[in-house]
Amino acid sequence: MAAVAALRPRVAALGRRLGGSGARGERRGGGGSGTGGTGGPEGISANGECAWEHESLAAGGLNLTMKDTFLAKGSANLDKLKDLCNEGKEHPSTLFQLYTQAVLDITYFEENQLVDEDFPEEYSLQKLKELICVLSEPEDLVRECGIKEEPINILGAELLECLYWRKGALLYMYCHTAKERSEWLQENTAIFKKCLNDGVHYLMKMLSFRCPLQLDEDVSLQDKDTARLLSEGIFSDTHLLALMYSGEMCYWGLKHCGEGKQESLESIDPVSNNDLGSRPQSISLDFQETGRIMLTKYVAVCEGPLKGQGWNTTTAKQMLRYFVKSHN
Repeated sequence: MAAVAALRPRVAALGRRLGGSGARGERRGGGGSGTGGTGGPEGISANGECAWEHESLAAGGLNLTMKDTFLAKGSANLDKLKDLCNEGKEHPSTLFQLYTQAVLDITYFEENQLVDEDFPEEYSLQKLKELICVLSEPEDLVRECGIKEEPINILGAELLECLYWRKGALLYMYCHTAKERSEWLQENTAIFKKCLNDGVHYLMKMLSFRCPLQLDEDVSLQDKDTARLLSEGIFSDTHLLALMYSGEMCYWGLKHCGEGKQESLESIDPVSNNDLGSRPQSISLDFQETGRIMLTKYVAVCEGPLKGQGWNTTTAKQMLRYFVKSHN
């Protein structure tokens, strides 16, 4: 079976990552006091749902028990996957989904190590590229096996959203740290811009997998807020965070990298060079326009159907004013 043949080396490689992650976790003890992982609240958990269980920037670093839990889940999925591959009876979609869940758990542990260590300048860019390549493997696997279906039909929208969320949020966290390193930023503006560009593309792709639901005229009054959210394509807190993260990265891009630079970014490659559907990452974003669209939608949702539910729009409005000022 082509699926099993393609999976075996990937499962072995993931097993080696798992061993390395476990060893690092033991040496580090409880971890640092970093700003948390690259996930967002509420979503689908990685052991059958999606790895969005952890908090966003406001959260503390994972403690040792939580880290062990993610590694244990990843290890259990790998063991199950090996057994199913040996049996050779399972449908490829089941194998690919199980592999994806293992990827999400194991890389999540590694991402948190980077965050806890505050993205060390010496090796964090290389580690970013490595992690993003691993998070791209499930889609590559589907294509490599020559399956005549789109990855979304094999992996499902939720797992694909998870993969792109994790890639985009990881770059967001990296850029959040890197922008404070003035000397590094001055010398590496092109790399910083590439990371922002890719991060926003990943989050935009994440937001595109599920079509907004059409509002029904018969929706009852008590359901109107939920219907409005679904009609805007907001299916979880993480979708809303993706809007804010995208807008914020565009703000950093405009502020630190300037505007009107539409040069190809292909030669600057700290991260994966995969195309995102019809929008390859080598095409430079219009940070001003993209950021304005993302943050306008974020503010509208937070002050509309989610009003009074704890979502703050102060920073988003400040950035929107900056976009208007820079445009004028």
